[in-house]
Amino acid sequence: MVKKAYPLETKLACIEMKKAGQSTKNIMATLGITNKSQVYTWWKWYQDNELYRFYQPVGKQYTYGKGLEELSELDQLKLQVKLLKKYRRLRRNSTK
Repeated sequence: MVKKAYPLETKLACIEMKKAGQSTKNIMATLGITNKSQVYTWWKWYQDNELYRFYQPVGKQYTYGKGLEELSELDQLKLQVKLLKKYRRLRRNSTK
């Protein structure tokens, strides 16, 4: 069994579609996601405001204080701004 890694754009598009009220089945078909639990996981991360998790590669879950908490406040804010810019760009492209 191979773990599939999804790009950040796919994760953000999934969240946007879920916010718009689309079904998990439709999201999976549109974005090519193979497991419905992945959609639920991303949605939970979004609801819990754990945005740093969207940057995690497979197998790197930042356990034991090795995540954003280790970064300075300025670096954390820079990452959040970067994420929001990508989100806005994705949203702008999806409305065209």
